[in-house]
Amino acid sequence: MKKIFLTAFLLFSFLSQSQTYIKANALTTLLTIPHVGIETSIGKKSTFQFDVTASFWKSINGHPSQFYIFTPEYRYHFKEKFNGFYAGAHIGATVFRFQKWNYYNANAYQEGVGYMGGVTVGYQKKLNRRFLLDFFIGGGSHQGFYKGYLIETGERYEPAKDYNKSGEWLPYRGGVMISYRID
Repeated sequence: MKKIFLTAFLLFSFLSQSQTYIKANALTTLLTIPHVGIETSIGKKSTFQFDVTASFWKSINGHPSQFYIFTPEYRYHFKEKFNGFYAGAHIGATVFRFQKWNYYNANAYQEGVGYMGGVTVGYQKKLNRRFLLDFFIGGGSHQGFYKGYLIETGERYEPAKDYNKSGEWLPYRGGVMISYRID
């Protein structure tokens, strides 16, 4: 999975023409959760960004904490692209083996997939010709399809035959992306 993502990311980076930035989220990286992306120009005031957030932690203090978030996003820049305020709309997909927030004190975790749709607002500040900072926050609706398991035994704890379903409105994006322009 990691090799496929890296290959696709590099291929897209090198094949892209026009202004294109590769990005890394400084805040999530400090938390050891990589969040990388690529943003490219698609119009006078429009850009397209694709990013991936991943937690490779099998568990933290015995609590499963592994997830992957894939987010393609359209962005409209109010002033000019790659400089100033913007608003974005995205859809995305998730894969997780994670303990939901309301199960943290329980002996249970959830494993499954999901999809999401939402908005992002942000501000980009050019530092020089090559670098810019992208401050952003976003969220929306996440719909998950999962099976619940007991941590100690690995047995299912719920009566659902196939997948349990859950939907939440969440803030799930944010940080400061350090962006480097490639030509």
